[in-house]
Amino acid sequence: MLALIAQQSSSPVPTLLMFALLGGGFYVLLIRPQQRRAKAQQALINSVGVGDDIITTSGIYGTITAIDEDEGTVTVQIAPGIEIHMLRAGVGRLAVEDDGSYDEEDGDYDEDEADDPSSASDGSTEHPDQPGQIKEL
Repeated sequence: MLALIAQQSSSPVPTLLMFALLGGGFYVLLIRPQQRRAKAQQALINSVGVGDDIITTSGIYGTITAIDEDEGTVTVQIAPGIEIHMLRAGVGRLAVEDDGSYDEEDGDYDEDEADDPSSASDGSTEHPDQPGQIKEL
């Protein structure tokens, strides 16, 4: 397509404009959103503190028990009496329990309409689906 544009015109301006638009599109659609995600992740890493429930980048749930600012490490309790030391950059996200249900009309979560999975009528405990979990039909 670019070859056709270049053949039709003796001026390189249309070709340069096409490449500039393509580069601008890549910046707007790919580079800028990635920079925003990186800044948000760095802000999260800098904002975690002792007592925060986190999920590591490898998927381990735990609670931060100590932070070493000099070495850039955190100590995470993953079970009672079991602690791991890891780099602060290994914090993936905060573990937030969802106590509310999503209301499509308002576009937000309503805590008063929450369904408690432990109060199933048949006495069974139903767990939410996890990403990557195979679900029986």
